[in-house]
Amino acid sequence: MIANTPNPPYYAVIFTTLRNNIDDGYVEMARRMVELAKQQPGFLGEESARDELGITVSYWESLEAMKEWKQNIDHLQAQKLGKEKWYKKYKLRVVHVVRDAEFGF
Repeated sequence: MIANTPNPPYYAVIFTTLRNNIDDGYVEMARRMVELAKQQPGFLGEESARDELGITVSYWESLEAMKEWKQNIDHLQAQKLGKEKWYKKYKLRVVHVVRDAEFGF
């Protein structure tokens, strides 16, 4: 699904991962993180594509909202498990969206 974001400006977190072959709870945790993020004030939506290379983009109304999500206790646990079990490597980028365009909405 393509997230229905508001008019800019807003922020995005781009989380790019290389997975290892261990699934042990990964799918359930990924679903839980999306559900928890949806409850977080300032969350605007997310888009995700996963295979060996995974890319998840989450959208936020402010830097403060992103910082609050980063400190969520369940999210901290998911981060720990990701480093210990699920990812070979990852890169996280925070961007300020100043323009977007759409077609077909």
